[in-house]
Amino acid sequence: MSDEHCDDMLLLVQADVDGELSPAEAARVAAHLDRCAACSAAQADMLALSARLRDVPRYPASEALKTAVRARIASRAPVQRVQRSTPFGRVPAFASGLAVAACLMLVVGLPRGDDPADAIVAAHIRALLPGHLTDVASTDQHTVKPWFDGRLPFAPPVKDLKTVGFPLIGGRLDYFAGHMAAALVYRHAAHEINLFVWPDAADAAPSHGSINGYNYERWAQDGMSFWLVSDLNAADLADFSQRWKSL
Repeated sequence: MSDEHCDDMLLLVQADVDGELSPAEAARVAAHLDRCAACSAAQADMLALSARLRDVPRYPASEALKTAVRARIASRAPVQRVQRSTPFGRVPAFASGLAVAACLMLVVGLPRGDDPADAIVAAHIRALLPGHLTDVASTDQHTVKPWFDGRLPFAPPVKDLKTVGFPLIGGRLDYFAGHMAAALVYRHAAHEINLFVWPDAADAAPSHGSINGYNYERWAQDGMSFWLVSDLNAADLADFSQRWKSL
């Protein structure tokens, strides 16, 4: 395998370490690492560095700082839509501004840490970005469930809770800590709900909590691990989980 190919692949390895790849891209990286010792060693170095960075103390932004940043952004004059050249072609200048704003949102808003709940809540937040919520959009469980066939090495249970106020709106593929996951998407009023499912032999004790205003619940059932997350209030989220388990 050429050095040039590995140079390109290392960009994907870094993105995989940061949890930014789609399931298909992550599988491609895993296959490459299985046969490339150099890239596998580079991944180990990246993971070690990431672990050291997680030990660096982090401090939440004060309300005064958040207010000052928002005021500064609001005071800026509109950016002219001039074209700029990039390695990927010519893009409008305002697009780069949107990219900076998105990065700021991720830095300030996404949870960080080693707790699996952090990763689940971060995945929920990413899913709320335009175009990321569903790979298959349907209110019919008999459409969503077969869609996962051939895309996942397991068959996630898909249930319809429309009659009790939690309609199914679709599903998508996701990827956590080295394994594929199904994400089932529901809605309650104006709130999106993500239910992440993957096989897990461990009989994990149920847990619940809140991170940055997002509530989550975790439980195990029938050999599957379930993580439920939404900005829905904790009582309604608990109602959803109880109704799901009882079906």
